[in-house]
Amino acid sequence: MRIDVVSLFPDFVAQCAGFGVVGRAHERGLLSVHGWNPRDHAEGNYRRVDDRPFGGGPGMVMMIEPLRACLGAAGSADPRPARTVYLSPQGRPLTQAKVRELAALDRLVLLCGRYEGVDERLIEAEVDEEISIGDYVLSGGELAAAVVVDAVARLLDGVLNDADSAAQDSFEAGLLDCPHYTKPVEHVFGAVPPVLLSGNHAEIARWRRMQALGRTWSRRPDLIDLATLSKQDRALLERWQAERGADDDAG
Repeated sequence: MRIDVVSLFPDFVAQCAGFGVVGRAHERGLLSVHGWNPRDHAEGNYRRVDDRPFGGGPGMVMMIEPLRACLGAAGSADPRPARTVYLSPQGRPLTQAKVRELAALDRLVLLCGRYEGVDERLIEAEVDEEISIGDYVLSGGELAAAVVVDAVARLLDGVLNDADSAAQDSFEAGLLDCPHYTKPVEHVFGAVPPVLLSGNHAEIARWRRMQALGRTWSRRPDLIDLATLSKQDRALLERWQAERGADDDAG
């Protein structure tokens, strides 16, 4: 997969892409990330890419032509068609389902805004969709682009050493992930739940499902539709709630 990032700070995303899972994806030839600076396509001695907004108001707005030329250069760098995404607070929220959709593409172009944003006419003409990573405002789209690159990279076949890791992540099954433990078994912070040491894989799977249901119900109730849960899942959730209530009473 190839991801092109249009940004006033292209080296930022390139550096982020050199570490961890994304760096491994690059080393294995599964992902390539390329940066493009719209200043390289701006005219004049100052290579200006922004100007005052019509109608007045604070801040600056990124201009059409430098971005248009930069997007064109990025698009023509590879013959495969690309989807162009603008990282914007006005975009639809990034979800794991959207990440899977993006990871299935051969090419992706990420447009990073700055200042007050991008001239709306460019968005309407050149952008396929807008994506937001949360209900807050950043100084620019570079951090959001790095988030998208990382989330997409881990879903590419052959990137993770254990393919099951991605399948068990939070949101993959519509629920938050269950808690995880490692050595030592006993610690001043507490002990590992005995079921995880039992070797009974069926019981372990049930415990993990119960914990995922309980965590989602308590922390992100918006993700869980109680009416659509199976009979087994409802029973597990009720058991989790009962155990948690007993713990609270004991405390």
